[in-house]
Amino acid sequence: MPTSCYLSLVLHTHLPWVKHPEYPDFLEEDWLFEAITESYVPQLILFRKLRAQGIPFRVTLSMTPPLCEMLADHVLRSRYVRHINALCSLSASELERTKGTEYEDVAHHYYQRFHSTRDFFISENDGNILGAYRDLQNSGHVEIITCAATHGFLPFVRMRGATLAQLGVGVENYKKHFGRAPRGIWLPECAFYPGLQEDLGRLGIRFFLLDSHGILFGSRPPRYGIYAPMHCGNGTFGIGRDTESSSSVWSATHGYPGHPSYREFYKDLGYEADYEYIKIYLHSDGVRRNIGIKYHKVTGKVQLHDKQVYRRSEALAQTVSHAHSFLQDRIDQARNLSGKLRIAPMVLSPYDAELFGHWWYEGPEFLYSVLELAGTTYRDIRLVSPIDYINEGLPCSEGVPSASTWGDQGYHGVWLNETNDWIYRHQHEIERRMAHHAIRFQNPTGEENRLLNQMGRELLLAQSSDWAFIMTNDTVVPYAHKRFKTHVANFLRIERFLLRSEPIDHEWMRKVEASGSIFQELSYTVFRAR
Repeated sequence: MPTSCYLSLVLHTHLPWVKHPEYPDFLEEDWLFEAITESYVPQLILFRKLRAQGIPFRVTLSMTPPLCEMLADHVLRSRYVRHINALCSLSASELERTKGTEYEDVAHHYYQRFHSTRDFFISENDGNILGAYRDLQNSGHVEIITCAATHGFLPFVRMRGATLAQLGVGVENYKKHFGRAPRGIWLPECAFYPGLQEDLGRLGIRFFLLDSHGILFGSRPPRYGIYAPMHCGNGTFGIGRDTESSSSVWSATHGYPGHPSYREFYKDLGYEADYEYIKIYLHSDGVRRNIGIKYHKVTGKVQLHDKQVYRRSEALAQTVSHAHSFLQDRIDQARNLSGKLRIAPMVLSPYDAELFGHWWYEGPEFLYSVLELAGTTYRDIRLVSPIDYINEGLPCSEGVPSASTWGDQGYHGVWLNETNDWIYRHQHEIERRMAHHAIRFQNPTGEENRLLNQMGRELLLAQSSDWAFIMTNDTVVPYAHKRFKTHVANFLRIERFLLRSEPIDHEWMRKVEASGSIFQELSYTVFRAR
């Protein structure tokens, strides 16, 4: 059967670097633990199941360097084991507490889910789920692409040496974890500006992803719209996001996750259980928080106290129905487009990986059904990674994309506004100083090299786009403020050590290096402008 549509599913897998060994537990470390439990492990289990069944599937995953470093970090891995053990213990207590009630079946589901997650993480993979991703890439089912070092918003990285460091460290870190060079990159926030493609090409990057208007408003009208890559002339290709396939999942009004049968996110046992019962599963501060056990379904537009009990079998049946709908929509879309474009269109559908599992609990099962049905029933849809399409020499447009992001209104406003504009004068100053020292210290002593390398790590961590994003969205703003200020302050104090204007505080340095232990392979020389 001829291909009517090339479908490229991309999951953007990213979390900012969060590691606080100075505390026994830390709320923001839960971001990683929740993602492992609810998104990464469920997705990996189902990908392996598809492979074992012989289903020919293909998915692209962007795995950012901070996330890879956290998944490889032994402190965070040991803390995750503590976290999943606590969930297993709580789920066992819940079996007893809910016995004979309408919640009993859901409690059994959580007991099985948490225990299978622990078995996968500890028994099957010895805590190394990066190895599980690498294995899926080696078997050809997954294409893993990289990102800039700390998801830095590249249009606002002022010094060219700092831009090259963000990109170069991302490439080298990928090689460390996956044993080969990356072929594609997820530009942080899909933020592109003309000229960036030249630096990507020099690093061997073949393709990058951006929002649709980046292609549509490029240097030339794209011959195939957003439904074929745009060749940028130096071996790199820009690929635009398809808004139609994205909206069926992302949309708050008509997206799949809002269906009444799916699990309700905002009704969690951590807030609803008796405090004396639940407090041993909270952090040491005793503050209520999300635990991850949620007994109710979306139900509809009703108050939280009117939500009905979650029925797992009902929800799973709905994922199959939605997978059929998603794929049939792609066939209808392709038929309409091919009649106008005279090619089988390539539809790029990128999503945050954490949407599938964490925010939309049934998301991994939806993905499984999409991949299974595309490999068995909807055979005229071909699942590809962008590199497959490019390497086969299929039709492409030519030109240079326009400046763009996938943020609100499509440009830079999320990362530059009255909530966060103050950070950039400090970021740019330490970028300037880092470039100066990288050139000045040509033959550093061992101790100077250590200081320069940690200064580089602190600069990269300060550049993370997550801090500006959090400030705009008004979520955990004090934490974002503290993290940015801490990395700048750390940089400046280490600089004083380097210039001998302050004696080295070795105990303080050890603590900074323990919490900022990312990129142990880093050499400060990457910040030399080239």
